[in-house]
Amino acid sequence: MALGGGGGGSSGGRGRRRARKRPLSEINVTPLVDVMLVLLIIFMISAPLLTVGVPVELPKTEASAVETTDKPITVSIDQNGAIFIGEGEVRWEQLAIRVAEEGGAEAREKPVFIRADGRAPYQAVARVMARLSASGFTKLNLITDTAADETAEG
Repeated sequence: MALGGGGGGSSGGRGRRRARKRPLSEINVTPLVDVMLVLLIIFMISAPLLTVGVPVELPKTEASAVETTDKPITVSIDQNGAIFIGEGEVRWEQLAIRVAEEGGAEAREKPVFIRADGRAPYQAVARVMARLSASGFTKLNLITDTAADETAEG
């Protein structure tokens, strides 16, 4: 029975098995951080592209940017004079109603950004501004591209 050491060897084998199956006490977060940074970069790049869907070529001015804390209501006018709120086209008769719906309960107190294509008829822009002003919207803003380094054409 001196060979009973084989039993001891088997208990030693069990000890090794326990050492192999021991749970990890540390979590490797490096892959999680990598994925989160990639997602952050993707959202930072794509978020500004999703704000306004109507392509207009804004006129260039030397005005500075307007700072606002409220979420503005955006009205766009394309080069043909068509009026859009967000991405949906709006008929002239429904303009004030749709802007009020878009702004919610306090729509007349929120800023209204008017993005007009530089090639849009001046009459279309003036009519939209006059209609909104007559409907009680007081914070009307014309949106332009800032071009401080360009010289004015004359």
